[in-house]
Amino acid sequence: MKPELLAALRAAVGPTQVLTEGDLSAYELDWRRRWRGRAGAVVRPGSTAEVAAVVRACAAAGTAIVPQGGNTGLVGGGIPDPSGSQVLLSLGRMNRIRGVDTANLTLVAEAGCVLQSVQQAAAERGLLFPLSLAAEGSCTLGGNLSTNAGGTQVLRFGNARELCLGLEVVTAEGEVWDGLSGLRKDNTGYDLRDLFIGAEGTLGILTAATLKLFPAPRARVTALAASPTLARCVELLGLAQARLGAGLTAFEVMGRFALELVERHFPALPRPLAPAPWAVLLEFSASDDEDSARAAFEALLAEALDKGLIDDAALAASLAQGQAMWQLRESIPLAQAAEGVNIKHDIALPVSAVAAFVEATDAALTAQYPGARIVNFGHLGDGNLHYNLQVPEGGDGERFLDENEPAVNRIVFDAVVARGGSISAEHGIGALKRDELAARKSPVALALMRRIKRALDPQGLMNPGRVL
Repeated sequence: MKPELLAALRAAVGPTQVLTEGDLSAYELDWRRRWRGRAGAVVRPGSTAEVAAVVRACAAAGTAIVPQGGNTGLVGGGIPDPSGSQVLLSLGRMNRIRGVDTANLTLVAEAGCVLQSVQQAAAERGLLFPLSLAAEGSCTLGGNLSTNAGGTQVLRFGNARELCLGLEVVTAEGEVWDGLSGLRKDNTGYDLRDLFIGAEGTLGILTAATLKLFPAPRARVTALAASPTLARCVELLGLAQARLGAGLTAFEVMGRFALELVERHFPALPRPLAPAPWAVLLEFSASDDEDSARAAFEALLAEALDKGLIDDAALAASLAQGQAMWQLRESIPLAQAAEGVNIKHDIALPVSAVAAFVEATDAALTAQYPGARIVNFGHLGDGNLHYNLQVPEGGDGERFLDENEPAVNRIVFDAVVARGGSISAEHGIGALKRDELAARKSPVALALMRRIKRALDPQGLMNPGRVL
């Protein structure tokens, strides 16, 4: 990297915040350990003005920028390439809550805020920020918005996009767009906010956001149910929506093998129910008192038992028991990682198509790859499955991946697209699915996306090689 650029970067953020030597693996190696790059420099700005100065320096030098938050992504979207020519822009120091407007039910936070910190800032004021996912203790707001993260409460509150009212963005030229409006109605031209949310840092750098808050529920009740088939789980979802309405905040499904992995690698976690083909985790949040909420939930589970939609159920008697049920669900990705290399899919389907997709795709994969193990879990309430393939037990995981990943992806993605689904529900495209997107997205949509990219990033320096 040119000394002139390094000097400009040090002048922008201070010499101690430009890292070029030592162990930089925390920035250069992704969470799945599948992507390793080499940064020409890791730059750690502490303010929006510093981000803008860094971007201007890189634009003048024609040097690409890779933005990174908590480095918890799963598609290689925040790792520099191996050339050593790119600047890794870490936003971790920009972690301030700028303000909470309780009357307007909004919160302004910087991009480097850990998601859990945003949740806590809302909770301290008796409010709720509902975006919740397994990595919330380490993922950051900028990454959540850049990938339009989903998580466990999309069913009730929507993805990150629906939870964001305004953004502050540093453009590819180093200008600052202050769009931190807390308005819920603003029809003054194009919605620039929605261009940057989900763009994975390819159009500009998100530095802060105005977020929607909600009154905290007075009661939250959790249950775990056992169901004989995925089709019955879909029927249970319909019944729960009819009986509980908007109070149904989460509806998660977990296949038998997914929970077997949790039991194998986390044996201390309690299992409230005997193993079943499918487990369903339901959460009901209400403004009523807890006794009323519990009675409504009990009535739902009793009706589901009578109709044969479930075979058994456990209703959490306390917040701690409910958290233990959630820990089973959230431990599945960790159990998969402990089991070894796997092929991950983050797919979305119409809820009505989920059961048929799983039946057909399970059969196709097990026929093609005898011994391969399917780890299926996810957010059935919004049609998002994490449909993963664990290599055969005792097999060479890296070799299986190298030899079979493209063919496995083809089987899964062909089945998804044939049923009107998406190859990426909440993890983003990054580098991992870039070529799949090019092959499967509408040519008209791709052309429009490329025009937007050229218009907002004419030099192509914003996170190049991702998405497009």
